[in-house]
Amino acid sequence: MKKSFPYLIYMIAGWCLVLLLPSHGAAQKLVTLRGAVYEALDKNLQVKQAQFQAALSHEDLKQAKSQFYPTLNADVSGSMRFGRYFDQYTAQLVPSVNTASAGISTDIPIFQGFQRINQILANKNQLAADQSNVEKAKNDLVLSVATTYLEALTNEDLLTAAEQQLKLSQRQLEVAEANYDVGNSTLADLSQAKSQVATDELNVTSASNAFELSMLNLKQLMEMDPGEDIMLEKPDIQLVENTIVAYDAGEVFATAVAVQPDIQAAELSTEVAKTNIAIAKGAYYPSLGFGAGYNTSVSSVASRVVGVDANNEPIYERVKFGEQLKENESPYIGLSLRIPIFNRFQTKTNVNKAKINYQYALTNEQLAKNNLSKIIAQAVLDLRAAKMQYQSTGTAFVSAKDAFEVINQRFEVGLANSVELFTAQTTMNRAEFDHIQARYNLLFRSKVIDFYLGNEINFEN
Repeated sequence: MKKSFPYLIYMIAGWCLVLLLPSHGAAQKLVTLRGAVYEALDKNLQVKQAQFQAALSHEDLKQAKSQFYPTLNADVSGSMRFGRYFDQYTAQLVPSVNTASAGISTDIPIFQGFQRINQILANKNQLAADQSNVEKAKNDLVLSVATTYLEALTNEDLLTAAEQQLKLSQRQLEVAEANYDVGNSTLADLSQAKSQVATDELNVTSASNAFELSMLNLKQLMEMDPGEDIMLEKPDIQLVENTIVAYDAGEVFATAVAVQPDIQAAELSTEVAKTNIAIAKGAYYPSLGFGAGYNTSVSSVASRVVGVDANNEPIYERVKFGEQLKENESPYIGLSLRIPIFNRFQTKTNVNKAKINYQYALTNEQLAKNNLSKIIAQAVLDLRAAKMQYQSTGTAFVSAKDAFEVINQRFEVGLANSVELFTAQTTMNRAEFDHIQARYNLLFRSKVIDFYLGNEINFEN
């Protein structure tokens, strides 16, 4: 019984350790490139602002459509008059009176130079343009997330490589110290080893800072708590090896023009400007409207003559409320025709300004297409250059690594000095860093082409 008690304590402690260890690892959240994009799109404030603008344009469209509906208004008023007031019933001046009136009216615009129809068309195009701007904001965000994500992966691999190089330098320092103690190396060799360790420690610090900064930038794009612990998905190395670079800039541009929302927004803005010319010209036409209404009123002194007295003076009788409403009825209907003759050239000026805005929109549309063509041509060239750079840096890294291993073996048997060893190590380090950067640069350049082709950005294609 005494022996089983310590065993029970150890078993409980072991279970506690097992339960605690996974909880620490589970706190780190894996974020894929696709997941980072979706989370950024869901929370990004710039995207929300673009969506709000599109919602406002949708309300403008509904308001433009409602201009075809008639207006209907009711009016009720009352007053208390003091002093002399002319009573329309008795045709006399009375000292004071209380009056009330009520009415209902409607106006129906029949023709306004096609301005309402063209305004609806303009608002439809504006809504479509704002919706394209929403997609443009999303596309810009996707590209920013992808750039920052791959930058973080690059810095993470550079940090890993720097840490590995530091471990190698520390082992070499241990060897140099041992050789110095037994007299097989000089103080210069030992100092060179210490200098290499210090240099690699600085490289680790710099790589760590760069990685943390890129992770912070990524979290900010995702509107994520900076303190949340996340890890990034690494792409399959075979995906980089099989990167396609045989793209034709003209074909990519032809596809991009049809799918890129900034081009669609520019085209729709041109249509809005074109429709605004027709709206401005509508002011040259006459406008025709129909109106109808009904009014009535009552007065506290309303009375009528019902006879005469013995002195041949008129006898008045107070008119009842209901009778006043009926007797004072004033319904009406009418048509109004407004013919513009001269308005100080205001309409002509508005038409000219609308034409200038149309030319301006056409220029912006063509400029957007020209910029897209240049960007795509540059992207295709950058992809090909990135592929060649990746291959050349890979060859250089393999060669530098082989050279370092040979010199390291010669150094261990005393056939090479420390200067030769650490020069070879520095060359290998630089070659490895260059190859890591070239790998993610190639991956990024291929994703840029996917972006302009309208493909989803992820590590699966």
